[in-house]
Amino acid sequence: MINMDVLPLWVEVIVAVLLVLSSVFALIGALGLLRMKDFFQRMHPPALASTLGAWCVALASIVYFSVLKSGPVLHGWLIPILLSITVPVTTLLLARTALFRKRMAGDDVPAEVSSRR
Repeated sequence: MINMDVLPLWVEVIVAVLLVLSSVFALIGALGLLRMKDFFQRMHPPALASTLGAWCVALASIVYFSVLKSGPVLHGWLIPILLSITVPVTTLLLARTALFRKRMAGDDVPAEVSSRR
């Protein structure tokens, strides 16, 4: 039989709330993806909701293992920090690529904001 350390109730409640919040954010992102009609509209809800959901899972992991090991778990911050850097960059690149493809196809899109001289 595996010997599991017993955590205080307040830690279990915090971890459970963070994990439930994570699933709520994932559900909101999925519903936003289904509800929006255009690619540009569909990019926004999943990017924000999945990032917030991942933050909640990472925070739950940090709280759980920090209490379990009786000290701060610093390597748990690596995932949310990398997500905070990569998700906006990826979203921006996807939007620019879709806009470029629409312009090349001759669709009606917003004018360029940068002036080429």
